[in-house]
Amino acid sequence: MLVVQQIRVLVNSNFFILIEMYPKLIKYIEEILLQDISNERKNLLQPLIDFIELKKRNRESVDINFICTHNSRRSHLAQIWAQTASAYFKVSDVHCYSGGTETTALFPKVTETLIEAGFHIWTLSESENPVYAVKYSENSLPVIGFSKKYDDVFNPNTGFAAVMTCSHADGGCPFIAGAEKRIPITFEDPKISDETPGQTEIYNERSLQIAAEMLYVFSRINN
Repeated sequence: MLVVQQIRVLVNSNFFILIEMYPKLIKYIEEILLQDISNERKNLLQPLIDFIELKKRNRESVDINFICTHNSRRSHLAQIWAQTASAYFKVSDVHCYSGGTETTALFPKVTETLIEAGFHIWTLSESENPVYAVKYSENSLPVIGFSKKYDDVFNPNTGFAAVMTCSHADGGCPFIAGAEKRIPITFEDPKISDETPGQTEIYNERSLQIAAEMLYVFSRINN
């Protein structure tokens, strides 16, 4: 995991670059921004908006750890889309992570779905738990994706928001050590579509929902 640790230093730096995203991804985002979000979901997202705004007012780093059971689908989608949304709206010093209550692997359909949306993804290491580099721009630092527990050394251990993206993890982890704020924002698991003809459609729907909500969150932040 030495490569992962070295990359973590880069990802967590305070250096912020104004970047131009991949054209396909920009087009995808512009279409998403036309989507409506229900008032019920906006209410669920408000605590995350409040957390980010507080950190920005205090001129502190914004660390967000998205947590689900296996760190294989929803938490990665949320991590990657949140980091991308922060760059799109030029909200600097935002560092997004993900973790689970157990370690498995990033499910391949997630990377396929993100590539279709316009991300560029490279495999950094091959194993039962591969490590991926996900980029939204040629000049951006990569988002590093691999399955890990939420308290892995790769993730922050204090001062972060723990965003619970699945009800199982939300109920099974009433306390997240080091979290400054615990925020439940749960999504339906696209896993239910695995090995069915509707898998691609369901994964696209979940990715689109998560993208729309993370874009909404960062659109509300005053720099």
